[in-house]
Amino acid sequence: MAGIYELTEDQEMILAAVRDMAKDKIAPRSAEIDTENEYPWDIIELYRESQLLSMIIPEEYGGVGTGELTCCLVIEELAKVCANSAHALADHWLGLEPIILGGHEEVKQKFLPQLTTKLAAFALTETEAGSDISGIQTKAVMEGDNYIINGQKIFCTNGGTADFISVFIRTSADRNRGMSVCVVPKETPGFSVGKKEEQLGMRGTPAYELVFEDCQVPKENLIGQEGDGFKIALGVFDRSRPFDAILAVGISEGALQYAIDYAKERRQFGRPIAEFQGIQFMLADMAIQTEAARLLVYQAAALIDQGSSFISQFSSMANCFATDTGVKVTNDAMQILGGYGYIKDHPLEQKMRDARLLQIVEGTNQIQRVVVARSLLR
Repeated sequence: MAGIYELTEDQEMILAAVRDMAKDKIAPRSAEIDTENEYPWDIIELYRESQLLSMIIPEEYGGVGTGELTCCLVIEELAKVCANSAHALADHWLGLEPIILGGHEEVKQKFLPQLTTKLAAFALTETEAGSDISGIQTKAVMEGDNYIINGQKIFCTNGGTADFISVFIRTSADRNRGMSVCVVPKETPGFSVGKKEEQLGMRGTPAYELVFEDCQVPKENLIGQEGDGFKIALGVFDRSRPFDAILAVGISEGALQYAIDYAKERRQFGRPIAEFQGIQFMLADMAIQTEAARLLVYQAAALIDQGSSFISQFSSMANCFATDTGVKVTNDAMQILGGYGYIKDHPLEQKMRDARLLQIVEGTNQIQRVVVARSLLR
């Protein structure tokens, strides 16, 4: 439901196709993807065939060239039935966003056409650089026409499956202005994939450790100029945080609908539990919170499409509120199912585990509150 945001004919067509795909081909795979802890390659192939991988890539580079709001609507539909499948797509978009936002024409021409069908990843986090992104230590030294990269990245979603990775590197000692970012193809000598993390949720899109040992990358793979990395990272987060936010909204919607259907069928004390006022109040609160989160994300996405100066504030507001809502709504949905909500025969325990990650990635919700406060006080 788009609410007050009237959809164009193209948006309606895209959503209808995605909704059918989600219902017929993705929903039946959701539990298995989680249980098997395997990347959903079959779903990625669906994305290739339907051009979803290339949605945010501009048309001049072979992409679809859709706006932020349209991308959010797609993620929302996918997340209703399978958070892992939605997460895989959102993190592909995250991985190629630095190229779109900060790349010079040569880099865009070199990589974006390939990324209409191949996968991207975003590698910034390190053991000493989580919320403090300026703390990265992965070092790049220029030798001839190449950067020689040494260091490690952690918690890189799509890191073990991506063809190209946007890697943030340190090119000088200055904390902020010493950050740069370059594209590292997966077959680059000196690059390897390390540990695969065992996660509580989003088990189909696991995070990986990435290792760089004298990894040689051509200087023409640099995105923007040396020292642009910090600025590019912040700009990317402004545009990617609504994807995590709407992912949480989709999870909430799926959990709410499941709880509604269950409450109508489950009988206690001789009648459906949906007739008890305590259950009704829980469902009402879940619906109110989900709708408020959805509209806040749509607002942030619309501001991004308009090029507003309030993008950072609303992007973080949407991310913080929607992901907190995702955790609360899935938890309440589990409570409505009682003991059944806690077992794997029903999808709510998975939805709660999947939702929990979204309060952490791309800046914890404490960091989101810092961004909002600074925007208000600036």
